[in-house]
Amino acid sequence: MYSFRPVCIRILALSLVLSCQILGARVTPPAPYGPTPSARQLTWHDLEMYAFIHFTTTTYRDVEWGYGDASPDEFQPDSLDCNQWVSTLKAAGMKGVILTAKHHDGFCLWPSRLTDYSVAHSSWQEGKGDVVKELSDAARRHGLKFGLYLSPWDRHDLRYGTPAYIDYYRGQLQELLTGYGPIFEVWQDGANGGDGYYGGARERRKIDNKTYYDWPNTNQLIRKWQPDACIFSDGGPDARWCGTESGYVGDPNWCAITRNNYAPGIAKQEYLQHGEADGTDWVPAEVDVSIRPGWFYHAREDQQVKPVSKLMDIYYKSVGRGANLILNVPPTKSGRLHPTDVCHLLAFGKALREEFSQPLSHKITRFGSSNTRGNSKRYSPKRLTDGKKTTYWATDDKVCQASVTFTFDKPTVFNRFSIGEYLPMGQRVKAFQIEIETSEGQWTKIAEATTIGHKRLLRFPDVEARNVRLVITDSHACPCIEHVEFYYSPN
Repeated sequence: MYSFRPVCIRILALSLVLSCQILGARVTPPAPYGPTPSARQLTWHDLEMYAFIHFTTTTYRDVEWGYGDASPDEFQPDSLDCNQWVSTLKAAGMKGVILTAKHHDGFCLWPSRLTDYSVAHSSWQEGKGDVVKELSDAARRHGLKFGLYLSPWDRHDLRYGTPAYIDYYRGQLQELLTGYGPIFEVWQDGANGGDGYYGGARERRKIDNKTYYDWPNTNQLIRKWQPDACIFSDGGPDARWCGTESGYVGDPNWCAITRNNYAPGIAKQEYLQHGEADGTDWVPAEVDVSIRPGWFYHAREDQQVKPVSKLMDIYYKSVGRGANLILNVPPTKSGRLHPTDVCHLLAFGKALREEFSQPLSHKITRFGSSNTRGNSKRYSPKRLTDGKKTTYWATDDKVCQASVTFTFDKPTVFNRFSIGEYLPMGQRVKAFQIEIETSEGQWTKIAEATTIGHKRLLRFPDVEARNVRLVITDSHACPCIEHVEFYYSPN
């Protein structure tokens, strides 16, 4: 006689599995912790590395800060080649470029209608030149984002220090932000007042950098003209200075600060370096550094271009600590990048590609975790290597210490590690470590670090293991980890 009991048991078991999967799908996501990034900031984080271009009459005077009294005719780049700049930057791994459209000397690299101190009043290209247009067009041809620097301090203009200058400054911002297509970042310098030409006055002028520029209203105009552009300054509002021009951000590096305590030219270096774990606003760090000792080109520095090893160290101490890197590359008087700079940049790009050319996560055959949020597939540790920016591994609320174990198909050699948090949920992790299981079955720590943020990169001597463990040792709230990757680098 045929029995229905085994069939019923199978049906019941299947129902239980389906019920668990349905319940798992209904597990609520974690609540965001602390401040979180805007859509424009998330896009900015993904850029990771871009270039700075310092170029003006200062280049021809062989100084770092122009006084503001140079003749427009001194600007004579007889071989200007923005395509050469951009193709080199792209090969180096850059995703954007920011031009100093006007530095402290006040000379404008575009034909501004608001001043006679611009390329329109130079004999270069018979007054028809426009460096901003040439670079913005070149950047877009090569697929790079374009950004602008407009110095708030102007050592040339007679109006500086008066209310009339603010109208002039905003008028120039409008020209730049409405005339050259999409802008990804507007860079506000912290240099505010001092000695200068000032229309022939040749005197020292001081301003109150807390109030003079009326930054809140200026920034509202930037939002109006370029709503997707991030605004950089010592205190943001979108990205902050890292507190040094040496090529690194602090460790730990928090993306938050309390924005009201800062303004361009007003900041505490310690807070800029590390951010604030309890800050109220998402203002991530940008690391600005030059490939040469100076920001403008000087022939005397041709033998002091940073080597690939130094550029790689900068990369790990900026992008590798969750910040963005803006690397300055100054054109020569001819309007081209110097051959030494080009050589080092191309070699740096090659080294970067080699550094991360051998990802290993496809060799992972099994994932385990000490805790998975609601035991839901939605938050499974498998999400760490699925290549999607919208998925992440998470733990239950109040589980701030947890681990994920990765099992490779066979013992595997690696020496680099990348990890990133799911930033829409905020920055959470305070510390983590990487462990490997030895042949004796013991777990041994091979690397550790503090904050993660957008991306944390670790490099260490070659290790070989089949079982590797990520251990979150401390976190403000349940961790939300977006990606993990292991690499083997031959460098």
